[in-house]
Amino acid sequence: MSTQHPLPPLSPAELRRYGRHLLLPELGLEGQRRLKAGRVLLVGAGGLGSPLALYLAAAGVGTLGIADPDVVDETNLHRQVLHGTPQVGRPKTESARETVSRINPHVQVELHPVRLDRSNALAVLGGYDVVADGSDNFPTRYLVNDACVLLGKPDVYGSVFRFEGQASVFALPGGPCYRCLHPVPPPPGLVASCAEAGVLGVLPGLIGLVQATEVIKLLAGVGEPLAGRLLLYDALSMTFQTLQVRRDPECPACGDHPQITELVDYEELCGAGAAGEEAAADVPGLSLSPGELRARLDRGETPLLLDVREPVEYQIARLPGARLIPLGQLPARAGELDPGADIVAYCHHGQRSLEAVRYLRAAGFPRVLNLAGGIDAWAATVDPGMPRY
Repeated sequence: MSTQHPLPPLSPAELRRYGRHLLLPELGLEGQRRLKAGRVLLVGAGGLGSPLALYLAAAGVGTLGIADPDVVDETNLHRQVLHGTPQVGRPKTESARETVSRINPHVQVELHPVRLDRSNALAVLGGYDVVADGSDNFPTRYLVNDACVLLGKPDVYGSVFRFEGQASVFALPGGPCYRCLHPVPPPPGLVASCAEAGVLGVLPGLIGLVQATEVIKLLAGVGEPLAGRLLLYDALSMTFQTLQVRRDPECPACGDHPQITELVDYEELCGAGAAGEEAAADVPGLSLSPGELRARLDRGETPLLLDVREPVEYQIARLPGARLIPLGQLPARAGELDPGADIVAYCHHGQRSLEAVRYLRAAGFPRVLNLAGGIDAWAATVDPGMPRY
């Protein structure tokens, strides 16, 4: 693939800046001009979006679009190297633009500080040659895939989890798309997020660089894209594997008889809102707020505080008197709990504990509630001195 735009000339300053690129016969002057003509949308300015933005800007990609609705948080900084401590609390798109401009003033940056959904995705993605998906949730992943298939845009995919990462290029003509690999999303709660399970800080850097390399190859029309192959990386063993991914003729998006001809409601498809896990955990009838729990404790009530996080999280911070039963152990250990007791379950942000509440209610515990927003919301609104992570 190469861009369809007229190839712009390189200024004397750009010739000096990209001189080591120009010496590569496979890239050369024409390839660098193709990079300058290229328009790339980064979905997410976080862990994967950081190396993508940094290295695509340094490489001379002419226009970078950055789509991200969030602000910089302190917990982002160990992996989101696009941002720094002074940017905490600022929109990620604005922080990203400042960093990109410092790296390469020749790059144009277009900001999309919105959450992509069925109402705006086609319009946003349609203005770019390549889409690099650095999202961290299933609704956005499926949305980007389907939009790329409908628009005929390459989807340069990457994801990270704990110590593992993967990358591929989807939606090229004749090649597989993300749905060929994962036809339907996993059930809600089955796959923990990075906020719940953690992620090694350097891991997004490596996977994001793989994505950036694929973007450059696609724009310049050089090399063999990572299409039809899924690259798997394990940081603990420092191993790479490549799996073949074939286009599924029955794929509902890119198959011989596609069923997806327009974008759908991806929050409903994936069984959880893309607006955030904390909001999803605040379910009427199943939840109480940190303030409500504080009031109950102040009145002398003594509900069982059930911590369903992992032991390492319990060591960082916990509610006084809480009992630790990690969510994965709950089915085997539910017999340790009194079915008639008042129970308040909590986790980091409220999503795992919501699953625990639903499980226990179905198992005959009618008086169990979820702490909406988890221990992080408790620390933010009730106990500012509690460590947050």
